[in-house]
Amino acid sequence: MVTSALDRPWLIVVAVVVLLAVAVVGYVTRTGPRTPASVRWVANASYLTQLASFRSRLARYRVGLAAVAVVALTGGVAAGVLLARPVDRQVLNSELATRDIVLCLDVSGSMVEYDAEIIDQFLTLVEGFDGERIALSIWNQTSRTVFPLTDDYGLIAEELGIARTALDFDMDAYYNGSYDQDDLDRILDFITGTELATETSSSLIGDGLASCGLLFDEADADRSRTIILASDNQVLGTPIYTLPAGADAVAARQIGIIGIYAGASTDTSAAEQKEFEDVVATHNGLYFEASDPSAVDAIIERIQSQQAIDLEATPEVVVTDRPVVPATVLVLAFGVLVVVLWRLRT
Repeated sequence: MVTSALDRPWLIVVAVVVLLAVAVVGYVTRTGPRTPASVRWVANASYLTQLASFRSRLARYRVGLAAVAVVALTGGVAAGVLLARPVDRQVLNSELATRDIVLCLDVSGSMVEYDAEIIDQFLTLVEGFDGERIALSIWNQTSRTVFPLTDDYGLIAEELGIARTALDFDMDAYYNGSYDQDDLDRILDFITGTELATETSSSLIGDGLASCGLLFDEADADRSRTIILASDNQVLGTPIYTLPAGADAVAARQIGIIGIYAGASTDTSAAEQKEFEDVVATHNGLYFEASDPSAVDAIIERIQSQQAIDLEATPEVVVTDRPVVPATVLVLAFGVLVVVLWRLRT
């Protein structure tokens, strides 16, 4: 909760007292009524005070003096508020959630046309979290950590936005040669580190899953851990870990698995999808197809229902200065005062 306050409110009282003191001194030391001896008499000038132009200028002069007083008072109060230091105070939650989530994304060629959609789901998921640490790992033949576990949600959203832009690539345009070179460079830069020199393997899901399991730190801490694995399970080549073996490896470390399947329909896709679903189910995980509209809400519910230990921590008070309003009023008052005084001289 954010509250607004003055850090040194007593300075407002000081500012008001000074303004009153100046007003009193000005009143006491003002020039009194003139005596006949101090007046320079001009013959036949008594009618001047009856002229409409004279009365108009006198009225403007009095209004100007009143305006000077009001503007000076406003500027003085604004200066007092500025000296009193207006701030916002926010007491950060003293309980730290201990849920860790690794987003584990297949960026092989067969997945590229689905990855942008999955990143959108990741972004929606992040909006539903509060305090969880999140990491992103991408993989094909090998894995690359895009960002490690962090609760900096600004950074998470920024990095996922970059990932979405890079992976929003038209594979059909690539195959027919009509692609944009900048788009190709962007996606190649992003997936750097996920491919080997050989083209004899691709989408090594077991190895990718096992690598994602290594991103969880604080192994001895009592934390809940979840991998959200997105892939089409179209494995090419011989991995170190098969999908069942990779799932066993992360399950041995008490890491939960949530599977998101996306992929084109092929001669082998039905068997690949079934294996993916069976492995996730065998390890007490949740399985969804990427097109399932209920996936995001169900994933958030599953993760938030998992055990979360609250660590006692010293409350942290964040104080943010908010000088804009009084400073603006002070500057405007000074500007108006200069203009009014200049007008009074003419």
